[in-house]
Amino acid sequence: MPQKPPNTPDAAALYGAIIERVFLAHFTKGMTEFTFERKELVKTAADISRSAPANLGDLIYSFRFRQPLPESIRETATKGREWVIELAGRSVYRFRLSRINRIVPSANAYEIKVPDATPEIINMYAKTDEQALLAKVRYNRLIDIFLRVTAYSLQSHLRTTVPGIGQIEVDELYVGVRNTGQQFVIPVQAKGGNDQLGSTQILQDLALCHHAFPGLTPRAVAVQFVDKEVIVMFELAFQGEDLKVVDERHYRLVGASEISLDDLNAMTAISD
Repeated sequence: MPQKPPNTPDAAALYGAIIERVFLAHFTKGMTEFTFERKELVKTAADISRSAPANLGDLIYSFRFRQPLPESIRETATKGREWVIELAGRSVYRFRLSRINRIVPSANAYEIKVPDATPEIINMYAKTDEQALLAKVRYNRLIDIFLRVTAYSLQSHLRTTVPGIGQIEVDELYVGVRNTGQQFVIPVQAKGGNDQLGSTQILQDLALCHHAFPGLTPRAVAVQFVDKEVIVMFELAFQGEDLKVVDERHYRLVGASEISLDDLNAMTAISD
């Protein structure tokens, strides 16, 4: 995953100035999408007498998932829509006008207590970033619990190429099976800090599933920390062009002695 840019106003201003000039160089009123190439980022930096960022991929990642596009770009969007940046091939990207669609944790969701099976040494050094989150999901078999299948981690940080999209990265890929024998491929996206989950990332995950695992049923999952002990899990699917939440659960990892009989009775009552 790309490294976060330096936390300085100058770095943020450079990112914004470059993407703004690239956008305005292509955009005319009425457009709903257009492509641009990575080399335009370098040329644009030179045009404004600045050195290009060392990590051009992070510039794109930042505006896809971490921070809003400059106001001059956002104000060109029609009502109820926003500009998103998609992968469109090798070193090629696409600006596309999309429905506003953000997946954020519910503030009033019920917290389900799960005995914490994370090894103590992992807890000792784990932070609230994506790597720690994926480790806790894996050690506590939360994919199995959430989706009610037996799931196995196939690969972490899978980087591959999908026709029509280009190179993508999935944080972790699981395969699973249920009691009927049905098999699944489960791409998992982990979000930490202020990163946001948008529809473009799930679209590319599902495209990978259909391309590389055509015989398996895809189930897209996103996971996010609320705090170090509470993990939010979403199952996501598209309904038309809209990304929808199929299921959302909040799991609080606790010591076994912290789950009381009252807790068990309460969780039995909400089970389906």
